[in-house]
Amino acid sequence: MPAPILKKKLLAAMIASAVVATSALPTLAWAQTADANLRGKAPANSEITARNVATGAVRRTKASAEGAYSLVGLPPGTYQVDAGAGTARTVTLTVASTATLDLAAAPAGTPTTTLEGITVTAQVLTEVKTSEVGNTVSLHRIQTVPQITRNFLEFADTVPGMVFSTDPSGHTKLTGGGQSANNTNVFIDGVGQKNYVKEGGVAGQFNSQGNPFPQLAIGEYKVITSNYKAEYDQISSAAVTAETKSGTNEFHGEVFHTYTDQDWRSSTPAEDNAHGKIPSMEKEYGIALGGPIIRDAMHFFFTYEAKRFDTPITVVPGTTIEGGDIRNLLPANVAAEFGPADLPFTEDLYFGKIDWEFSDRDRFEISSKVRKEDQADNIGTSQARSASILVKNNDTRIDARWQHSADSWYNELLASWEKTYNAPTPLNAGNGYVYTLARGSDDATIVSTAAASPLATQNKGQKGPSIQDNLTFSDLNWMGNHTVKLGAKYKKVDLTAQDAADVNPQFTFNVGPEGTADTPYKAFFTSPVPGLDPVARSADKQFGAYIQDDWEVNDHLTLNLGVRWDYEDNSSYLDHVTPANVIAALNSPNPDPNAPPGQTYADALRLGGVDINDYISNGHNRSAYKGEWQPRLGFSYDIGADEQHVIFGGAGRAYDRDLYDYLQLEQTKSALPQFTVWFRDPLTGQCRNGNNPCFDWDPNYLNGLANLQALVAASNVGSEVDMINNHLKVPYSDQFSLGMRNALGDWNTSAAVSRILSKNGFVFTLGNRYPNGAFWMNGGQPWGNGVPGFGALIIGNNGIETKTTQVLLSAEKPYTRESGWSASIAYTYTNAKQNRDINEHYAFDGETIGDYPFITSNAAARHRLVATGSIDGPWGFLFSGKITLATPIPHNDIGCFEDPNRFFPSGAHCGPVASIPGGQDLGFGGHFLGYRSLDLQATKNFDLSAGLSAYIRIDFLNVFNFKNYNDVLVSSNGTFSQTVAIYNPVGNITGVPRTMKVTAGFRF
Repeated sequence: MPAPILKKKLLAAMIASAVVATSALPTLAWAQTADANLRGKAPANSEITARNVATGAVRRTKASAEGAYSLVGLPPGTYQVDAGAGTARTVTLTVASTATLDLAAAPAGTPTTTLEGITVTAQVLTEVKTSEVGNTVSLHRIQTVPQITRNFLEFADTVPGMVFSTDPSGHTKLTGGGQSANNTNVFIDGVGQKNYVKEGGVAGQFNSQGNPFPQLAIGEYKVITSNYKAEYDQISSAAVTAETKSGTNEFHGEVFHTYTDQDWRSSTPAEDNAHGKIPSMEKEYGIALGGPIIRDAMHFFFTYEAKRFDTPITVVPGTTIEGGDIRNLLPANVAAEFGPADLPFTEDLYFGKIDWEFSDRDRFEISSKVRKEDQADNIGTSQARSASILVKNNDTRIDARWQHSADSWYNELLASWEKTYNAPTPLNAGNGYVYTLARGSDDATIVSTAAASPLATQNKGQKGPSIQDNLTFSDLNWMGNHTVKLGAKYKKVDLTAQDAADVNPQFTFNVGPEGTADTPYKAFFTSPVPGLDPVARSADKQFGAYIQDDWEVNDHLTLNLGVRWDYEDNSSYLDHVTPANVIAALNSPNPDPNAPPGQTYADALRLGGVDINDYISNGHNRSAYKGEWQPRLGFSYDIGADEQHVIFGGAGRAYDRDLYDYLQLEQTKSALPQFTVWFRDPLTGQCRNGNNPCFDWDPNYLNGLANLQALVAASNVGSEVDMINNHLKVPYSDQFSLGMRNALGDWNTSAAVSRILSKNGFVFTLGNRYPNGAFWMNGGQPWGNGVPGFGALIIGNNGIETKTTQVLLSAEKPYTRESGWSASIAYTYTNAKQNRDINEHYAFDGETIGDYPFITSNAAARHRLVATGSIDGPWGFLFSGKITLATPIPHNDIGCFEDPNRFFPSGAHCGPVASIPGGQDLGFGGHFLGYRSLDLQATKNFDLSAGLSAYIRIDFLNVFNFKNYNDVLVSSNGTFSQTVAIYNPVGNITGVPRTMKVTAGFRF
């Protein structure tokens, strides 16, 4: 069969698979890659050669008879490209991009770029013909823009739709599209860094002050906020894809040290209120070294970075009262725990990489990252230092990659191994004391003291290998040019989750207008079941498949057509067997005195809409969800066929994962039951809200955990029962976008509208029901109507949703040595709604998640503007700045009617509400901002000759010392209580007060 006909038939089959998504797809998945692709036109049948200026690596391909060519899998960098005499061009390719270069005589006056000490004349090729919504963060931006942390993801907020935030504890997170950080994924050298157990999206980023990767090792990265192509997996929000640095043919290195302390910053609002600063300190230092092992063939790169922090934090009440200070109602020793505190933190980050170009067709890389952290945490809002925790957070990864290119195809094979875990333990051992304020149907926590909950002792992580392969056909022609990708992935990770320990019982006291009660009204504690392991383990297997066709129909129109399928086998969830004593209790007579004769507890649940058979597992009646089909469709239309004005758009679906931290609770709470027992009020002789099990208070309960455990000895009374739906689905988002990119002189602009609908988020709700099936009676919930002989029934389902519309505007003037300056502007308008607080997966204030109304989301500000700029000054100076302005983040809470006899139609007295705190001004009126900061940076470079240079850099953060308040106070608006939010003027702040950091370094 002639080759052109064979190619056409092969292509037709691939396109049919991509569009129709037939069941013939293999059970494999594709890895996303950070490499660049280069395509265009050249003399017919000519040989195209691309040589990396820094490393000497060479790639070759041949142009077709029509003159089309494609070079796939090029590491981002500067290349000399030619297709014969008179066609040579020098261009710079950016990360995860597909650029167009027609090889003809080089135009005059192309800009000059400096790359690791090598000065070349190069044109930076910008990808514009793509349906993806996003932008690239350049190395120049990483090196020059002022920065609060050394987390390389901080620069992602210069891309519209993204928010990088630093909370009062110094924890960082990256969010996008009105969703939580859990829904993002970061790919480094083509390998996803997803956390399968804990929140945060990226492994190791749950409540951490640390960095996921050494910043010195990152060359540049691309942020895609929506409508990514089919190779992206385990994601429903934003994707970040980064390429690490490699060694070059010259030895180069860098050493740096950054320092600041309490004398180099302004006081926080809490410190102003306390009339004194808490000692604080930040030290960051590191080294990077790279060079040749064999010139033009083998190179190495190594970097180490460290953090030594002591971050100021403020302990503030978790709720307030009207017309007074709630601290005055607490015992003196408890009230004394409010105020300034600190959070010590250490991190060590290592990264090493060796690359070997053993032919002009093959490249092999092996790399490893090690991350080690220790920190104090859980101090701040409603958490006193005495109830804090100490956290170990470690992450180790080893990756190997082999890339092979041919004239018409390219293959990339990736093998990885990872081990990451997060292990907190309580600072103190003994009794914990919790103080709460009665509020409608719930009890709002004011502060926790003395010793952290038994839930604070955890060990959660993932360990295991993966293998993935990328295969790209780049020489397919049929009604245009096609680049078709397909390939495979298999991953097996062992997931581990210890959810609690047999320590630190918690006693809860009511705080009212008269002060704090003398005796607690409930106690929370654990009691192990002999013979059962309180550590959950799961062999998690992941499969998937995708095919992607990037189809250049003509010089104007490009279509991006793809589909992927994912599958996950989580043995812990699938093989779980509901304990026999739980099943017996569910089918036993309902002990409620109001229950009709013969009614079982399961009957009452069924009347309330809960079929308990949907949650009882026998180890064989669950199956992994197989419906993760994800079409990814997009287009770009180049109006003038000159990449000056391009219309683009797309629609697609993307599936994420159900976190193992949620799925494992069925097992761990059976092996180490968590009990809540209630104590009678000495005045009324009743337990709070009629809850059970109900006991008389005895001070001896304070004298050892065993005394509490004796209350439930040989029984399960008070033990929480967690059960998850047998037909669990997987969270996903549907994404739609339409926009236009324009090249206006030196500026690249983009305007887009995106619509993202996320569904099937995991949620736990209260399963308890009254005998008549009701969830609400007289404004109360059936907390006392738990599983007979046990405690509350907590059921897990899918149901959390978000609805987000964003307007995304950007303008960027890239840096060149000729112009000496750069600038970027990113504006985002967000209209987001959700049916549950973005930070919550428990929903106990409604019968089901379906009863929760959609309210304004607390995931993002309505308006957000981030602008950056840099300019080369005289005498070796460089100046840069960053402006961040955002309207207040909405506050989500539970509001209750002022009239105690007024209820919603559901029977609830309280319900979810959203309110927006009053904003701050910019110094000249207009109280509309929730976050505002001007950050400046100045660097002086010193040429020490012989290739050695030194620099001193000063970062001035939050120059005007704007108070970017974080903590919110709530008050009544006459209809609901606690629905009007205002910022706490003596609470914690987001970001930093005015701070100066000094960095000194050497480069060679």
